[in-house]
Amino acid sequence: MRLTCPHCGERDLREFAARGSAVVLSRPSAGASAEEWADYLHIRDNPAGEARDLFYHTPCGLWIEVTRSTITHAVIAARPVREAKP
Repeated sequence: MRLTCPHCGERDLREFAARGSAVVLSRPSAGASAEEWADYLHIRDNPAGEARDLFYHTPCGLWIEVTRSTITHAVIAARPVREAKP
């Protein structure tokens, strides 16, 4: 698989470190039950379709958000999350 770094261009996946989903989860409150915490830590939706994931491009230090299809594995978009190292 190849990803396009907005700073460096198209690169092999081996240059990136996958961080996981770009979707921010709502942390349970301090008084939450053990079941609520277990769900927060371990249960994730896995729908077919578009997914947003975070990747770190090691050579330039840029975090990117990649939108991809979980059905076809096609990369739909890639955008920077923060600027590259100078």
